[in-house]
Amino acid sequence: MASNDGNSSETTDIRLPDIKVLRLLARELLVHLLESIQVPKDLVIDPELMRPLDRIAGSQLLKAHGVNKIYKLEPKNMDTSSQGRMYLVRPTIQNAKLIADQMNADKKHSKSKIYKILYSPKRMFACDMIMEEEGVYEEGIYEEFRLDLIPLDDDILSLEILDFFKSFFLDGDQTWIQTIASSIVNLQNLFGTIPNVYGMGKCSKNVHDMVKNLQTLEGSKQSTVKSEIGHMFLIDRDEDMVTPLCTQTTYEGLVDERYGIQCGFCELPEIVMGKEVLKKVLLTNEDILFEAIRNRHISNVFGFFKEKAQEVKGGFSKGRNVNTVTEMKDFVSNELKDLKQQYKSVTIHMGACEGIMAQTSKQHDFQEQLQTEHSMLEGNNLKDCYTYIEEQIIRQGTSVASLRLCCLLSLTQNGLPTREFRALQTYYLHSYGHEHLLTFNNLKRLGMFTEQTTVEVSKMSALDVKTKIAEKALKRTAFRLLCKRLNLIPKMGEVNLRSPNDMSFVFSGAYTPLSCKIIEQVLIKQGWSGLDEIRKLLNGPCFEEHHAVSAKGSVHSRAGANVPSDRVILVYFLGGCTFAEMAALRLLGKLKGYKFLFATTAIITGQRLLESVRRR
Repeated sequence: MASNDGNSSETTDIRLPDIKVLRLLARELLVHLLESIQVPKDLVIDPELMRPLDRIAGSQLLKAHGVNKIYKLEPKNMDTSSQGRMYLVRPTIQNAKLIADQMNADKKHSKSKIYKILYSPKRMFACDMIMEEEGVYEEGIYEEFRLDLIPLDDDILSLEILDFFKSFFLDGDQTWIQTIASSIVNLQNLFGTIPNVYGMGKCSKNVHDMVKNLQTLEGSKQSTVKSEIGHMFLIDRDEDMVTPLCTQTTYEGLVDERYGIQCGFCELPEIVMGKEVLKKVLLTNEDILFEAIRNRHISNVFGFFKEKAQEVKGGFSKGRNVNTVTEMKDFVSNELKDLKQQYKSVTIHMGACEGIMAQTSKQHDFQEQLQTEHSMLEGNNLKDCYTYIEEQIIRQGTSVASLRLCCLLSLTQNGLPTREFRALQTYYLHSYGHEHLLTFNNLKRLGMFTEQTTVEVSKMSALDVKTKIAEKALKRTAFRLLCKRLNLIPKMGEVNLRSPNDMSFVFSGAYTPLSCKIIEQVLIKQGWSGLDEIRKLLNGPCFEEHHAVSAKGSVHSRAGANVPSDRVILVYFLGGCTFAEMAALRLLGKLKGYKFLFATTAIITGQRLLESVRRR
């Protein structure tokens, strides 16, 4: 295990695995599948897969391998002239029904085509049943496009399964467990066995067990691939529901909250671009300016923009002062292109930042909202918190924003007293409609908006009553105890937002993400030992497993050699991850000498999380 007394200078010798190889492998597989139909063909894509496909292969690659036109899968008949049609879709019953309807429509109009359906990431028996019931099963060719983790940046991987949280934690559907486990097996096949594994939650345990089963099926031969990742954390989203519901205050987090970032792409409106159309911008570390500001607190961004703008202005001034043809030629070939790119980047990000500030200034209560969230986290001024939420509901702000505050209040207080619980629910239903009753039922099942219950003692022994009361008391104070024992809430003014030294800066110094703090503690303790009191306060099981595999594939002790890979840590969030958590862990890595690699089922905000729960 890596020691915890590292510093930022140590990270210069540590390299993350080159995860771009995953994109190359996915592209090769896609090309192979495209070329399996030799005739000219159209490609019909599930809307959920369009952005992920953009990160794997552009339209030029598709056309180079026989694709005439690209369509979005919609509930309408396809009027196309190509001999072949290929569908790339998620394996859902709705998609299978749409495809079957389009194939039947072609049959009705006597159109003969070669159909190939690619299910990503895997084929489902239920989809085959739909095709058979619709009478078109024999007319199609069915294969899998095993697209699992997609590299979104140098240190971010995502499955882009947007509904996983709802699917597993609400519906209990374990369909995607094998997909997640397979993605981990693939990572280990490419980058070596991960010697230290830690998990937190029921889903994590299921995934870990499935990984071991898959490895057993593949064979027990020793991996000879050099180990590039020293530790892996599997974390269930429902172990820390407070973090995604808090308003993020880093630049990247606020861009996601304000405009939405999907698969690394952000569509910026005319207020940002100064144009009448939306502009799709790819936000990655390839943009040097974005890399410099993505993890900064929003209050520390404008000053950086000012410095950068002056630097770019000085660069252009240099071009106006050249005196010879040789100097001009050198300036144009070496500096002008970079200056133009920097100017474009400054314009885009400054516009995005101004858009965020414009929104917060129009919402005169934005600062009040942040203060209310901070009061909930601290457990102070709860009466004012109830009043603020009631006012937001009565004003009929966005339904998700009001619901987000209700859930945050419930989670931080481990349930609401009956009177306040019923009052908030009644206000909400009257303001936004009684169709949200189902939403409240879903939230109750997830433990996100709950009522504090009393202990029924009529048919219980004195010992049972005492035990039950103790359990209820522990549950009601779980969040407060976690905050106290892990120091999740720093003292007022303790955190420097311009030069942060504490992970709580991602929420303006008010709260350290629970998931990140636990990762820090497990690394310090070299496992879950010594964290027994913390484990009792969590929802699911905590586990760890250590493999005797060195960086070169040979046996070594649990403590491990002092090799760079021992300081490379993969954190896999099951149910979604926020940009705030990534920024917090990047700071931890800088302070302690680690490099973090992030994997997730999807990147989320509180809004997207609640919207997924509302869908049926």
